[in-house]
Amino acid sequence: MKAKLLAVVLAAFCSQAMAQDAAHWSYEGEAAPQNWSKLNPEFMLCEKGKNQSPVDIHGALQTHSQPLNIDYKLAPESVINNGHSIQVDVKEGDVLTLDGERFVLQQFHFHAPSENTINGKSFPLEAHFVHMDAAGEIAVVAVMFDIGKSNSALEKIWQRIPAQIGQKAPLTEKVDLNNLLPKNLTHYRFSGSLTTPPCTEGVRWLVVQQPMTVTVQQLNAFTSVMHHANNRPVQKLDGRVIVSE
Repeated sequence: MKAKLLAVVLAAFCSQAMAQDAAHWSYEGEAAPQNWSKLNPEFMLCEKGKNQSPVDIHGALQTHSQPLNIDYKLAPESVINNGHSIQVDVKEGDVLTLDGERFVLQQFHFHAPSENTINGKSFPLEAHFVHMDAAGEIAVVAVMFDIGKSNSALEKIWQRIPAQIGQKAPLTEKVDLNNLLPKNLTHYRFSGSLTTPPCTEGVRWLVVQQPMTVTVQQLNAFTSVMHHANNRPVQKLDGRVIVSE
């Protein structure tokens, strides 16, 4: 089961393997999000699911503060242009501790504009840090970026973005992942899904409330490689409760 779920998360969260056959799904044209469920029977949750992501975060219930326990110590290894996003591959060992469980960082990638919105506000860029525990459960930490000062960690990654889909480039400069996270890790939490096919549900979403910053030039460097927006539209909450921790 763990191996199967790991294959799902690495493929569905903008992996190189799925992107090599771009006909599977896309963000535009006949294979755009509104048609994902029609492309493959395995994508039916994209239309029929009741716990889909992303969402508009509003009316969150305040709970006792439970700061995110993130321990990122290792520098990422490489950058992949998979046609769906820019994905950064990491060494195994960076950890998120959540609900008393150890979730290991698998990879992280970016969406422009943001997929989740907060009180109706869309952000220019959103990073998704994808984690998995020993049982194959998935937890995603999402960080928003507003236009502002340059981000040094992003700059090192952006300098290595391959221009061609399917290409991978090693990161030649050490990147401290903590520089992609704000100091205040107060966050929203809800149950959701993968934001790409097969839209698997049961994902623990943690959206950090304080945004980081990115310059217009850095944002343009990303969007010029993508050539199109790569965000799935927000989905209905369908009775789900969002909490603020």
